[in-house]
Amino acid sequence: MKPQLKLQFDKNLEYQHDAISSVVDLFRGQTPMQSNFTVSTFSQQIGMLDTTNGVGNKLELDEEEILNNLKEIQLRNGLNQTKKLKNNAYDFDVEMETGTGKTYVYLRTVFEMNKHYGFTKFIIVVPSLAIKEGVYTSLKITKDHFNGIYNNTIYNYFIYDSSKLEQVRSFAVSDNIEIMVINIDAFRKSFADPEKENKANLIHRTNDKLNGMKPIELIQETRPFVIIDEPQSVDSTVKAKEAIKSLNPLCIFRYSATHVEKHNQVYKLDAVDSYNLELVKQIEVAAFETKDYHNKAYLKLISVNNNPPITAVIEIDKKNKKGVVNREVITVTNTDLYEISGSRDVYEGYIVNEIYCETGNEYVSFTSQPDILRINERIGDVDPLIIKEHQIRKTIEEHLEKELILNKQGIKVLSLFFIDRVANYRLYDSDGSQQKGIYAQLFEKHYSILIKQPKYQSLLSSPHLQAAANEVHDGYFSIDKKGVLKDTSGVTIADESAYNLIMKDKEKLLSFDTKLRFIFSHSTLKEGWDNPNVFQICTLNDTKKEVKKRQEIGRGLRLCVNQKGERQHGFAINTLTVMANESYDDFAKNLQKEYEDEEGIRFGVIESHSFANIPVKQANGSTKYLGQTASEVIVSHFETQGYIDQTGNVQDSLKLALKNNSLDVPIAYESIKPEIIVLTRKACSSLNIKNNSNKKNIKLNKAVYLDPEFKTLWERIKYKTTYSVDFDSDILINTCIKELKESLSITAPKLIYSKAILNVGQSGIIVEERDRIGYTVNNQNDMFPDIITYLQNETNLTRKTIVDILIKSDTIPLFKKNPQKYMEQTADIISSQLKLMIVDGIKYTKIGDDAFFAQELFESQELFGYLSKNMIPSNKSIYDYVIYDSGTEATFAEKMENNKHIKLYAKLPDWFKIPTPLGTYNPDWAIVIDKDGVHKIYFVVETKGDIKKGSLRPTEAGKIKCGKAHFEALDNGIGFDKVDDFDTFIVSV
Repeated sequence: MKPQLKLQFDKNLEYQHDAISSVVDLFRGQTPMQSNFTVSTFSQQIGMLDTTNGVGNKLELDEEEILNNLKEIQLRNGLNQTKKLKNNAYDFDVEMETGTGKTYVYLRTVFEMNKHYGFTKFIIVVPSLAIKEGVYTSLKITKDHFNGIYNNTIYNYFIYDSSKLEQVRSFAVSDNIEIMVINIDAFRKSFADPEKENKANLIHRTNDKLNGMKPIELIQETRPFVIIDEPQSVDSTVKAKEAIKSLNPLCIFRYSATHVEKHNQVYKLDAVDSYNLELVKQIEVAAFETKDYHNKAYLKLISVNNNPPITAVIEIDKKNKKGVVNREVITVTNTDLYEISGSRDVYEGYIVNEIYCETGNEYVSFTSQPDILRINERIGDVDPLIIKEHQIRKTIEEHLEKELILNKQGIKVLSLFFIDRVANYRLYDSDGSQQKGIYAQLFEKHYSILIKQPKYQSLLSSPHLQAAANEVHDGYFSIDKKGVLKDTSGVTIADESAYNLIMKDKEKLLSFDTKLRFIFSHSTLKEGWDNPNVFQICTLNDTKKEVKKRQEIGRGLRLCVNQKGERQHGFAINTLTVMANESYDDFAKNLQKEYEDEEGIRFGVIESHSFANIPVKQANGSTKYLGQTASEVIVSHFETQGYIDQTGNVQDSLKLALKNNSLDVPIAYESIKPEIIVLTRKACSSLNIKNNSNKKNIKLNKAVYLDPEFKTLWERIKYKTTYSVDFDSDILINTCIKELKESLSITAPKLIYSKAILNVGQSGIIVEERDRIGYTVNNQNDMFPDIITYLQNETNLTRKTIVDILIKSDTIPLFKKNPQKYMEQTADIISSQLKLMIVDGIKYTKIGDDAFFAQELFESQELFGYLSKNMIPSNKSIYDYVIYDSGTEATFAEKMENNKHIKLYAKLPDWFKIPTPLGTYNPDWAIVIDKDGVHKIYFVVETKGDIKKGSLRPTEAGKIKCGKAHFEALDNGIGFDKVDDFDTFIVSV
């Protein structure tokens, strides 16, 4: 029997490590502990707790230490620094774009918090049953993964169920990691009046099985860490905020892409960063727009304004003086549209009668025509069903095109149709029998036609694609008590039957064994469901309700997986096609506005802290961040130069200075000018959304591919290598000793004095802290932890090496001062030095003549690019177009095309990967240079915006160094160089 597809998880994603450490590092200085807190027995009357101690979380750090840790983390992450904790609360925001794995991040954070500090009690609060099921599914499918990382650390997890209160008791008394997943609705209702207690959630009611205690009281005494998933939907009301407070949290961590209410931000991975790092799918937009159709009175209501005089903005077809009809946007009051339209007969009787401005119910009516015009609604245009039929057909076509490419790579393609009336997909006759709605009929009609086209015949060789048209699509909708599909709003309990079906089928849908490839569901799908292999989203709106762009694309942003459950990377594979109801420009504009409104992304703005986290090399060899003050100096200089206005908005003069390489920075910061330029370019960029109509299939350039010179080039670079690491332990020891002496900064632990009032009432015991202060501990009689074993686990060095480093560094007295802080800093320093040594000591060896990248792989790979965005035509490249990733690459390719000494070249494909200790490395170019008509020179080149060592990230610089060692090991006349300018490169050859 074929094994079921199982999702795999990558434990080494750098951005996820950054998000996790941003939370964990808030508590640097906290000492690990086993039993932190004892739950007191309730008048010695609870039998099940009489002889059992409960365990909760205890924090040793005071507010000042937490704030200092927060500032360091914010500086590291390039965030605006918090001067004072907001609301004096340990309430922190983690912003992660949809599809980047925030659930995985906060679950792994739980284990890291336990590993570092011994914390054990965690509550995950979710806004809906759908997300609750999603989190629970994530806990189940990550169990083997986390067991492997954390050496089978014992942990328990459960969904709160008011009928299983023994789980709450176990949560309180267990000394293992305990994770409770709870829906906000399960504890939002709490009443202090005993007469109304029967209306409160069961969690707030006394319970005989707990000898008269309330479940919430057991939870309160554990001082849990509360993780809120999608806080904008969880605690957006006063009652919800009170409910969260009733948990008596030690700290709150809020994870979302959209933080409506801001707290103390520790990490940010927004939409722009996610796209730039290719952590989510590239978005392309396809749309159908009418042209030259002016046969009826066309009207579209864009907006209304109730400020006197009341007005409306309407789009109409207007005839100009030359008699040509074009669409124009006009502002109307009691306007006669016949006159405004240029006396077009179709507009007779369209005199504006009423402009109604009630939010959510806006419309315009007319005196002599029955039409009611609502926001974003069109009348008098092409029949909407005709447009939807084209959308359905084009979505099927896009789907099949992707299957031609991705099926061979073991990737199943899914398409998602959003509709908001079940009857359009499924309807019932007078006998109650289920019939196909118009969308189902149109789908099967066009699928049956398209799948028979000759170019798609190869798809039919796969068993899962041999299904009939009625077997490849299905709908997920809510079901009433009679089993009939029904319409719902998307936020009711009735919706959960639809959501749960999709959630439970998530992995099943990814498998080739399931024939289903096209999914129809509600346009009201919100947070909680997505599928990594959704490549097409088509919204077939039949009502006036506007679906947000972010909500629409969020269902398909996650990177896809293959049949082994392995995540696949790169935009060459991961492109989400959105079949939009508006133009590409409008979609992009509206999506960007949503990002600005909801995420607070300020496109085209340089802020006071924009340059604060630039790393600067110090005289002693260490690295420090530039800092807020210096960043403000640079920003002020930019304003003086006219690069930005008073609010930080980028001006054209800044873009021109960047283009001409003439950016002026303060003299004191000339040494970091390359880093300033990189961040400034980012601030000048906007969302990179592709236009589907510009997409072009890139073909193999046979003239270059069959050229003997290309064959010679490929024969030289095609071989694979393996590497080993050889470095001098003595050098590592001496380097670590020097760094420990210079960089260790250890403060003594403290005793934390706190005083609180216990408010005892019908709703439970609420702790209200009134005082907190820290006192340094000078004399400790504690048992010292096993530092050698700790450092072994963190660095993988031998005990002898670790002992040598510690003894010879003369820093042991600092260990006695604060053991945990000493161990943490020492582990960081040794690990950093070790990474540098590994790259410096790497040695590559050719595997053999049989291990190589076959030239024929170029023939099997299909590429697509976008004419106006990321590709240029080519005569000398292996393909007829070159796809570039940056402006530097584009300029380099253009100059190679125009330089007579460049015989031919290839942008090395993403399957050409060199193994390194820091991850795989994919060089940019392979080039043949005709030096003098006789001698040929063969080069592999890496292009970067700035090649100075300090301008490259350490990981990036390390990979390039490994790439150079790889080609040197092949020893067949291939040169390797990293360059930032073609002219400098070609002259140096």
